[in-house]
Amino acid sequence: MSASIAGTIATPSPASTIWQRQLTILGVAAAAILALFWRDAADMVGIWWNSSTYNHCILIPPLVGWLAWQRRAELAQLTPKVWLPGLLLVAAGAFGWLLGYAGGISFARHAGLVLMLQGAAITLLGKAVSRGLAFPIFFALFAIPFGDEFVPFMQTVTAELAMGLLNMSGVPAHLEGVFITTPIGYFEVAEACAGVKFLVAMAALGALVANVCFRSWKRRILFLAACAIVPVLANGIRAFATIYIAEGSSVEFASGMDHVIYGGIFFAVVIALIMGAAWRFFDRKVSDPWFDPRRLQPQPVAPDAEPRLWRNAGLVVTIAAAPMLWAGAIAATGQGEAPAALQMPAVQGWQQTETVSGRPWAPHFAGADRMETVHYRDAQGREVTLVIAWFASQDEQRKLTGFGQGAVAPGSDWAWTADAPAPPDGRAERLASHGESREVVSFYRVGDTLTGSAARVKLETMKVRLIGGPQRAVAVLVSAGAQPGGSSPREAIDAFLTALGPVDAFVDRIGN
Repeated sequence: MSASIAGTIATPSPASTIWQRQLTILGVAAAAILALFWRDAADMVGIWWNSSTYNHCILIPPLVGWLAWQRRAELAQLTPKVWLPGLLLVAAGAFGWLLGYAGGISFARHAGLVLMLQGAAITLLGKAVSRGLAFPIFFALFAIPFGDEFVPFMQTVTAELAMGLLNMSGVPAHLEGVFITTPIGYFEVAEACAGVKFLVAMAALGALVANVCFRSWKRRILFLAACAIVPVLANGIRAFATIYIAEGSSVEFASGMDHVIYGGIFFAVVIALIMGAAWRFFDRKVSDPWFDPRRLQPQPVAPDAEPRLWRNAGLVVTIAAAPMLWAGAIAATGQGEAPAALQMPAVQGWQQTETVSGRPWAPHFAGADRMETVHYRDAQGREVTLVIAWFASQDEQRKLTGFGQGAVAPGSDWAWTADAPAPPDGRAERLASHGESREVVSFYRVGDTLTGSAARVKLETMKVRLIGGPQRAVAVLVSAGAQPGGSSPREAIDAFLTALGPVDAFVDRIGN
């Protein structure tokens, strides 16, 4: 972001020398930050390029530069001057990066990098210039890959909207979580159909159009609300249309048309409708100034001496580098080690079996150092599956919780339908797959803590990676399928956990 500004602002006025010097020093500071955090920068670019959800982010840096260039006439009337409160944003970004490193949260690391660059620009260009560049600086936040966290929510909303429209159209249907059953077949609102890709792209486009085409804040807010609400409603309509078409043709035909239409035509039509409806309300003329320089800098300001600029640029880079030095010092204390083998328990009253009845199920824990699955059956015929996933330590590629990690593997036949009553220090979920259902109870052991909360896992992971402690992280999952005419899945799970004993003691025992 800072590099874009530095490369695009140029002024023909006598103050151009001052601007060139200030922007050169800002460019050096921004380049130093990018060099320090090149892995995070490369990771962001890789996500932009490889994930269709974030392909639009490739356009954000050049758009930041274009937005800054549009303001060049007004900026030429300002004198850039160091503003030390901008260092607070650099420090906030550095701290955010450190938390992201400690918790294995890529969003926090990426956001921290962007905030450090924004803070560098604000510090080295000054308060008045930063106010003039307020929107370009803010718009750089859309370069942060963020939105996958909304997928489960959007799946649920899309399924409920589609179900409501099916009821209104008279198509008999039944909704269970994200699965919709109709007379012709069984439909799943999959992750790719949740509409998050559409929503995050529309958020960025909406912010850009609101700034470029509107002056009234009321109109801007209404337009942004439309950019948030219309894509959600449109995605529900798309899901409904897919099922409705399938009722009159075939599931295969409707699914194929769905991907073709939603992949291009549908997205373009919705954008055209939103822009067309808003067009007559655009109230910003091409000739309108972006801001009033005299209001931002009423009196002439003496430029900074070059040594002061370099000292503050060095201070920016030093603050940015501090968390990386701390992370390196903690990493030097050593990482955890995985046990040579996990000693799966003999549980009183339960016998190990090769398989269990029903559709096969397996959780997903990418990067686990050890992972074991054992099936059990008791004298009453109740069946459970015990899964242990062991991480000697966590990092960005190997983490206990996160998108795609847990009871449901991405792309599997099973899908989450609802949370179930949780046991102490655990989490319970209901899953469904083509008419079958099961429950899964999950426990996470991080440091000396046992929990079922992903947020608590992140906090404990941060603690042990920031101040030291046991580095191993373990997931314990117990699952059972519903038996026709038999006991409930939860009854079998609870009976097994009672026989197993305290989960935290069990984890500590099997790792020795």
